[in-house]
Amino acid sequence: MPSTSLPETQYAVQLVGPSELRLNTSKVIPQPGPFEILVRVEAVGLCFSDLKLLKQFHQHVRKSEVVEGMDRAVLEQARNYVPQNQPTVPGHEVVGRIVAVGDQVKQHRVGERCLVQADYRQLPTAGGSNAAFGYNFEGGLQEYVLFDERVVVAPDGDRFLIPVGDEKGASALALVEPWACVEASFVTRERTTIKVGGRLLVVADDPQHLPSLTGCYAPQGPPAEIRTVASDQVGPLPNEGFDDIVYYGADKATIEQLNDKLANGGILNIVLGGQRIGQPVSVGVGRVHYGMTRWIGTIGHDPAESYQVIPADGEVRDGDRVLVVGAGGPMGQMQVIRIVCLGKSGLQVVGTDFEDARLDSLLCKADPMAKANGVALRLVNPQHTPLEGSFTYFVLMAPIGALVADAIQQADDRAIINIFAGIPATVRHDLDLDRYIEKRGFLFGTSGSTIEDMRIVLRKVEADRLDTNASVDAISGMAGAIEGIAAVEHRTLAGKIIVYPMLHDIGLIPLTQLDRHFPSVAAKLEHGKWTPEAERELLRVAGGGE
Repeated sequence: MPSTSLPETQYAVQLVGPSELRLNTSKVIPQPGPFEILVRVEAVGLCFSDLKLLKQFHQHVRKSEVVEGMDRAVLEQARNYVPQNQPTVPGHEVVGRIVAVGDQVKQHRVGERCLVQADYRQLPTAGGSNAAFGYNFEGGLQEYVLFDERVVVAPDGDRFLIPVGDEKGASALALVEPWACVEASFVTRERTTIKVGGRLLVVADDPQHLPSLTGCYAPQGPPAEIRTVASDQVGPLPNEGFDDIVYYGADKATIEQLNDKLANGGILNIVLGGQRIGQPVSVGVGRVHYGMTRWIGTIGHDPAESYQVIPADGEVRDGDRVLVVGAGGPMGQMQVIRIVCLGKSGLQVVGTDFEDARLDSLLCKADPMAKANGVALRLVNPQHTPLEGSFTYFVLMAPIGALVADAIQQADDRAIINIFAGIPATVRHDLDLDRYIEKRGFLFGTSGSTIEDMRIVLRKVEADRLDTNASVDAISGMAGAIEGIAAVEHRTLAGKIIVYPMLHDIGLIPLTQLDRHFPSVAAKLEHGKWTPEAERELLRVAGGGE
């Protein structure tokens, strides 16, 4: 039941088709059904992923139908489930308060303040990803958002609506989600053996005389299925049908066919045996990010050597020479700040961006942190200053396949290449796999975050070890939300944009211009940084307070 009477309608930003955003000033506020939870949204961060959804709409992998993990009848009852070409509400970086629940809701109560974990990883989609809040479930760019408890409780009983206290401001908490995505890209554990109970494909020109693969198995056991075929038999095999593929050979066409046979989360191991491929190979770089596929190899004959290249996780190591490509954007700034504050010894960090204003913004934030932590930080506009030397760790913040190819050319031995930006899942790009394998490189990518990733970041925020507000560059009410998404697209702001949905008529305001609109709010900034005090003052003077 509602804690107080609710209005009948609300302001909401709706995505109704590719590149078709509309501000609906009279979207109906639903009364919760038996299993439903209604949350009043306090703040929403805008994300580059919102832009990808805007452009791709029903073709985005997370806008497709849920295919597993939930009874079809439950999905049909979930009123906030809007797959394929149904209009949706974007926005997944959200904090809010529960204002009403249905009579069958068991684990949520009116009055709770919650963060939203957006990735419903227990619900695979037809596009090869997973369901998500702000995609095929309506998101938070509205005043009130509906959830179905049967969706937002994980199979282990954990909650996707994470309880938080009242001590921290809304913007600081809303930004836990993007910071958690950054955290996930470093701490997600990598599989370093052939999958226990998985499906293994072995491919060779002469499959009758192959070395044993037992040295590649996990201590917990072998795969459940092993299929061995000759190279000319790959074509008819099912696409995305294998968790592991071991290929003995160096034929470009065969490798490109095997790209399609690899399942999400799968590992393709290329055993060159002293041969060379001799030409670039078209690799599904988008699936490395969205499908978490992995490519490894060895120039020798023993496939076990390839698995030794895989790190336990994607964390930066002591002594790494790190290149962050696209460091000046909102997520790039987060990456740089996390790396320089990590506490690793001997780090050298180079951040690049094509816009000097973005680099200046990052320098103001990150340089004092780098000096305090003994990290050598250099920010470069490569249009003016060519990059020199090699690197042992790459973070790619722009969704461009060519950057992956460039990183392989700049990679030193055992380099890790973190494809953080979401290159569309269908995109392939020509890569020099000979060099990649010779250098014992490792390509990886992650998408979104987990409940535990968010808890890690939340603990840092609550303990004042991380100020997520350092990311904020502008604030807005609903009147400026669509303009804010355009600002993300055109890279006109260096940091994050926070939208306060209860502020109907406030447009997009960069913090540098805040004094022109709300002088009393600008007075509460801290050396130009957004603060909880500034947020409270904004809500007071602009009419969004409780």
